[in-house]
Amino acid sequence: METRIRRVKTRHIILAVMCVMYFISYIDRVNIAVAGPLIRHEMGLTTVQLGLVFSAFAYPYAAMQIVGGWLADKYGPKVVLTVLSLIWGAATFATGFAGSVTTLVLLRFALGIGEGGAFPTATRAFTYWMPVGERGFAQGITHSFARLGGAVTPPLVLAVVATGGWRDAFILLGVASLAWTVLYLFVFTNSPEQNRRITPEETAEIGYRTGDCDRAKHAATPWRKLIRRMWLVTFVDFCYGWLLWVYLTWLPSYLRESRGFDLKQLALFTALPLLAGVIGDTLGGVVSDKIYKVTGRLRFARCAVLVVGMGGSLAFLLPMVSASNPLTAVLLLSASFFFLEITNPVLWTLPLDIAGKYAGTAGGMMNTGFGVAGMVSPVVFGYLIEKSGSYSLPFNISAGLLAIGIVAALFIDTTKTVEADEEREREAGVQIGGMPAFLHAGPAVRLERHHLRRPLRWRK
Repeated sequence: METRIRRVKTRHIILAVMCVMYFISYIDRVNIAVAGPLIRHEMGLTTVQLGLVFSAFAYPYAAMQIVGGWLADKYGPKVVLTVLSLIWGAATFATGFAGSVTTLVLLRFALGIGEGGAFPTATRAFTYWMPVGERGFAQGITHSFARLGGAVTPPLVLAVVATGGWRDAFILLGVASLAWTVLYLFVFTNSPEQNRRITPEETAEIGYRTGDCDRAKHAATPWRKLIRRMWLVTFVDFCYGWLLWVYLTWLPSYLRESRGFDLKQLALFTALPLLAGVIGDTLGGVVSDKIYKVTGRLRFARCAVLVVGMGGSLAFLLPMVSASNPLTAVLLLSASFFFLEITNPVLWTLPLDIAGKYAGTAGGMMNTGFGVAGMVSPVVFGYLIEKSGSYSLPFNISAGLLAIGIVAALFIDTTKTVEADEEREREAGVQIGGMPAFLHAGPAVRLERHHLRRPLRWRK
């Protein structure tokens, strides 16, 4: 038994702990939608007030993407994710005691702060724990747990509600989040060199160099380089996120209003596409890593999966709009969501590939596209439904954004990294402002270099 335990890689234990975090955090994020009708009835809320409670999460969530990632780059993911998880765990727990719409809005706002920086911080945590050939799998499996959390939330929350009420659901989930924080503190370290359990062989497998973590903390954040290398990834993430938010917000309404499913059928057919996404998330990361291992071409391994994923989603979404049979429409939606989620782990792997030690900040930049899509997509989708009287137009516009995202994905280049940019500057002796590097050195260094270039004239 002891030998078997030792064979478990330390990085895989850490990956398992992160999977639990993604699972719990996503339940904490979407449970309000399940409990919403009961909260509205108990507190006598209007639809506008309930909508305000729902939307209070999205704005700090978007704002915290870059902030949370940058903090993880500077202070390490252990302390940052600990603080963030304490915030969202406490907010979830306290929601069970909320007595007014104001309190609910404030707690959902706090939840958005905590969870907003969590995924970029988790991405930064993988920088020194996952070798290049396993990063796609790591991002895929963690996000599949997030989708699984979204899929199991309705039956899970409703089961608790049936026995104890909606408040108990938030209290129990808050306790689970806080318990995860304790587990994370016990297991995680910022780098392999800080972990007592890891072997030198596994450290070599990861490719970690002693001191990398400490050097990264003291490095100045190259904002211009990050923006130059990440803006296209952010745009593709926006195109992906637009359709994902449609699934997360409008899918139940579409299936009931446009396809005529009753409440019992709705529970099954709403979960089906999300479960397909669980498989897609895992498969996308595995396939991308496999392509890289076989071909050695990182750009091809990432871009090929992006194009196939978004292209497949588009190919199934278009016939869904015109499908006459409701069951056929559900199957097409599930296939479309499956392919859409194939792209998700690759999008989250790109900050690691392109930004390296700045992956936290880069991951926040990338997921800002998703956050902005979350603020815009549900509103625009609903407006188009109201004006056109049909779901066809908003779905077709979503398909058009997917097509644009496919074209943009073709131009993403993982060979153009922030580290390579910095290396070129060092080799060229160029620093900020275009001045030679030696001019930024101390007087002694400049004097020494002057001696080396003109020794005779100096001594004359």
